[in-house]
Amino acid sequence: MDIRTIHNKKEYKAALDEIEQLWSAPAKSAEADRLDVLTLLVEHYEKTHFPMADPDPIALIEHVMESRGLTRKDLQPMIGPRGRVADILNKTRPLTLEMIRRLVAQLGLPADVLVKPYPLREELLAA
Repeated sequence: MDIRTIHNKKEYKAALDEIEQLWSAPAKSAEADRLDVLTLLVEHYEKTHFPMADPDPIALIEHVMESRGLTRKDLQPMIGPRGRVADILNKTRPLTLEMIRRLVAQLGLPADVLVKPYPLREELLAA
């Protein structure tokens, strides 16, 4: 198995092409092992060369709501009454630690993203 780290775009493209060819490799085969190693190398290259910032906590919540078909009412057990949910989603009030804990526990959201600071509406309007 001749596998090396990916150093440039040409090697990255070649690795992606090979991953595509190996995608349906039988489990526990040499090809499947090669696929696993190549995907790890590509993941490392992408994290290094194409870093993505964590999303805004409210953008994450809105994305999860949309992708899971949740409504604002579905957030009430985690955030509070209807008005509080509106305040959070409209960024007029910040998430509290207790809200974050409930969102993590009940929706499986990543706590490290939810605790990140984000500008509230009044801060955005003042800028």
